[in-house]
Amino acid sequence: MSAVGAVFSCSCLRSGLWLLKPGMQQMSSLHTAARCAVRDYYEVLVLGGGAGGISMSARMKRRVGAENVAVVEPSKTHYYQPLWTLVGGGAKQLAASARPTESLIPSGVEWIKSQVTALNPDKNYVCLENDIKVSYKYLIIALGISLHYEKIKGLPEGFKHPKIGSNYSVQTVEKTWRALQDFKEGNAIFTFPNTPVKCAGAPQKIMYLADAYLRKTGKRSKANIIFNTSLGVIFGVKKYADALLEIIKDKNIVVNYKRNLIEVRADKQEAVFEKLDIPGETEIFQYEMLHVTPPMGPPAVLIDSPVSDASGWVDVDKETLQHKKYPNVFGIGDCTNLPTSKTAAAVAAQSGVLDKTISLVMKNKLPVKKYDGYTSCPLVTAYNKVILAEFDYNGQPLETFPIDQSKERRTMYHMKADMMPLLYWNALLKGYWGGPAPVRKMMHLSLK
Repeated sequence: MSAVGAVFSCSCLRSGLWLLKPGMQQMSSLHTAARCAVRDYYEVLVLGGGAGGISMSARMKRRVGAENVAVVEPSKTHYYQPLWTLVGGGAKQLAASARPTESLIPSGVEWIKSQVTALNPDKNYVCLENDIKVSYKYLIIALGISLHYEKIKGLPEGFKHPKIGSNYSVQTVEKTWRALQDFKEGNAIFTFPNTPVKCAGAPQKIMYLADAYLRKTGKRSKANIIFNTSLGVIFGVKKYADALLEIIKDKNIVVNYKRNLIEVRADKQEAVFEKLDIPGETEIFQYEMLHVTPPMGPPAVLIDSPVSDASGWVDVDKETLQHKKYPNVFGIGDCTNLPTSKTAAAVAAQSGVLDKTISLVMKNKLPVKKYDGYTSCPLVTAYNKVILAEFDYNGQPLETFPIDQSKERRTMYHMKADMMPLLYWNALLKGYWGGPAPVRKMMHLSLK
């Protein structure tokens, strides 16, 4: 289809761009590819250049050839975000988490540097910025999750003040480390919002690193470390929750359940929380350090989209990752409604299943490979210790190693800090890592 035809097809959808934050609109326009560089049809179109999108584009290249695959992604830089826990704790540099997107797009695969503005699965096309329309035979949606600091009164402008940071954004993760270094005396508060989040363990990982740092610098006796979480439990899997509660007790950390951050008064160093178990009642905390985990939700383009459920998440079969209504549409990662924790480890396991699903659909066969909900959360509890939580859809431990992974271990810390980044860059993003299931099977069989 010509560029002129695309204008007529998608111009009516431009009004929906107001849903995007101004910063996102600006970022996208800077990266938009020239129209002449974008073909109007690809056999496989991948939306999103995060872990799921890059991994699946590599796998699809091997299925149908690079010239038949395109990835839509506006960002020039790709970040390995699991490293940001250690960046916020001063153990790693932010630069170590970043690589140019261009260097990660599989060779020969088309990188469309644009923002998706609408999806039309009934007619097998998507609309991009500048009224460009791209059609597809198969669509993989890997658009991730959106951060909503603005849903907390006083943010994001509050980040201009000291004493406050967040490991969830490239703009604020280094502020966490500065706030920790500048800590003198008072409350160090860590929050967990009343929404789905990516890497649900991260809000408390930085809390344990803060405890370790303050002990190392002789300030722990002057610190009151507080975890205010909107949840009713410390962790969703009992085996690991029990272990974490013992650590929290040993470290003298205060946990307040059903507390949701609704306002930050950065000029006064005050944080306001609503009590979810007592509607209408709030509580104000003075802080010397505040780490904010923002509310999160589906990308704006997915809200009220035909591919999404009522909450805005891509509506896929939880075992095959195939869309429930559109058989040539698939979803992976944080943007889906899969009932498991949103982590890079989950994406790895999903990518292997989705590869098999799509290959069978391409042959007009029914998918048989089933995703069991595997996800993993390396719970950093000190600068040299990790509890490696692994579990499935049912919240049951699904551990790779034939040891008790609920115990803190130095080996697991080095796996988190040193081995997993290598696995991410060199295996997952290249479409060769589908999770640890084969390793788990081998490890456990060796003991029988």
